[in-house]
Amino acid sequence: MDRNSIIGIIIIAAILVVYGIFTSPSKEQLEKNKQIRDSIERVYSDSVLSIAKLQAEKSALTPTLTASDSIATDSLKKESLSNQFGVFSNTAEGENEFYTLENENIKALISSKGGRLYSVELKKFKRYDSLPLILFDGDSTVFGLNFFAQNRSISTNEMYFKKVEGKNPNEFSMRLYAEPDKYLEYAYRLDPDSLMLKLNINFVGLRDIISDNSNYLTLNWDCNIHSQEKGVDFENTYTGLYYKFYNEEVDNLSETSMKEEETIRTKLKWIGYKQQFFSSVLIAEDAFQGATISSTQFKHKSLLKILKSEISIPYEAKSEYTFPMKFYFGPNHYNTLTAQGENLELERLVPLGWGFFLMQWINRFAVIPVFNFLEKYISNYGIIILILTILLKLVLFPLTYKSYQSTAKMRVLKPQIDEINAKIPKEKTMERQQATMALYKKVGVNPMGGCLPMLLQFPILIAMFRFFPASIELRQKSFLWADDLSSYDSIATLPFEIPFYGSHVSLFTILMTISTLIYTHIQNKNNPSQNSMPGMKVMMYLMPIMFLFWFNSYASGLSYYYFLANVITFTQMELIRRFMIDDESVLRKLQESKLKPAKKKSSFQEKLEKMARERSNRPRR
Repeated sequence: MDRNSIIGIIIIAAILVVYGIFTSPSKEQLEKNKQIRDSIERVYSDSVLSIAKLQAEKSALTPTLTASDSIATDSLKKESLSNQFGVFSNTAEGENEFYTLENENIKALISSKGGRLYSVELKKFKRYDSLPLILFDGDSTVFGLNFFAQNRSISTNEMYFKKVEGKNPNEFSMRLYAEPDKYLEYAYRLDPDSLMLKLNINFVGLRDIISDNSNYLTLNWDCNIHSQEKGVDFENTYTGLYYKFYNEEVDNLSETSMKEEETIRTKLKWIGYKQQFFSSVLIAEDAFQGATISSTQFKHKSLLKILKSEISIPYEAKSEYTFPMKFYFGPNHYNTLTAQGENLELERLVPLGWGFFLMQWINRFAVIPVFNFLEKYISNYGIIILILTILLKLVLFPLTYKSYQSTAKMRVLKPQIDEINAKIPKEKTMERQQATMALYKKVGVNPMGGCLPMLLQFPILIAMFRFFPASIELRQKSFLWADDLSSYDSIATLPFEIPFYGSHVSLFTILMTISTLIYTHIQNKNNPSQNSMPGMKVMMYLMPIMFLFWFNSYASGLSYYYFLANVITFTQMELIRRFMIDDESVLRKLQESKLKPAKKKSSFQEKLEKMARERSNRPRR
């Protein structure tokens, strides 16, 4: 340290010492501050004593309730409950108790308050953090009937039921008594190894109690759907409310809208609360009369959506009436859902893609069967995806070959196209186009020949896009650095969040992006016709960069599949170039085609050429 630095430090220290001496309080100020603190403490002490004295005086003045007063109070309370609930007043109060129905798959907790399902656990699955997987749980869940009894509104969700044992250990009933022989009953039954929990709503002796001017009652079913998986934002897009019309198709509320509500006035077969990999579905033995359904999305790290249904169930004023239903609690596994009944179409809960692009057919009859076959013999799902990709690329190889062949033809014709462009000025765009098309026709080349095979592969690419994120087979299955192929992989966590990217780095997405850029470069190099469209060329390089942001939070299994598909495509193209197609033989065949007599133009082609000539001869304004 030099002399100037030492002098500076000494001066600063001296200034601080002098400042402390001059700003320190005097003895008179210290004594005055002590008096103020003592006064505050005395005031606080006197206040506490005064409050205690007042409370004691109030207690002395308050009369003690006698036994007769207590009886009078209870009588008034009973009268109030009787006026509010009528014959159900005895069930308005009680102690909440819980009862369990359980088999190998499901553990259902039944609450005496409301006689309802309080929680459902899927025993063979765990959350991403290894905690038990609870489909719904707690007092936030609503399941109960609303009806009028003796002109009083009754909501069973707030009433207290009594448990009645069943004939078998896997069944029991919860009864809401109006009188000893008049009650509403929820009869539960859970068969061994079943994913269906049966529920019969029985009305016994309530003909003269429930209003007989209604032919339906309202069943309220509300659930708070909480996160179960690793990627919350992505999970939210696969969570929603689904329903099936009676003897018709399956539909659903939007899974991306912040709030949506719909009133359905036709019959429904079932209503399902679908999560990314699991569902709770209420199924009518016959049909529901209709429903008002809603979905509300929340921007919360735990709560995804609140799903609500006001379901109209048919009712007949008889001495005994039963409305049978059942719940499905289980995974969104295609074969499992199909096994619950073909007419139910529960398999529609698995998002396989749009039918008009053949994606549903590809996933249903190709991808899923092959995937299920391979997993019987191979436990590593990364290897299964590799084999599946190889099989798909082998099936698509004729299209890849056709595309490369067409690209090669366009490449060897580039010198002749350049000659045409050199002869005809840029201003005469139509003449250039006509001369180029004439050359293509003369040598027998279709300029769209390379695009069509790729277009035919597009449905398979989109089918994979829908299959991997929704495939429960990949859930919590690890491969290399990815701990869950159904969610994103992460090799690094950033200390900040990048907009549209996130706070983690997905290596599979990076590999997919790099391989796509390489593939794009090879395509541009082999297809010189695209060089005349610089805007399109830039867009083709820009798209993989956009995928880097888009796929970073997507299923790592999907990025891994696209990466493999690109690598296999490179290999196929190199093999075709080396052993099957060379530019000299392609050019020789094209020259031979020139010598063949020209084919007669079709009427459609003649009309197109006529329209082109008329357009070129039209005077410009």
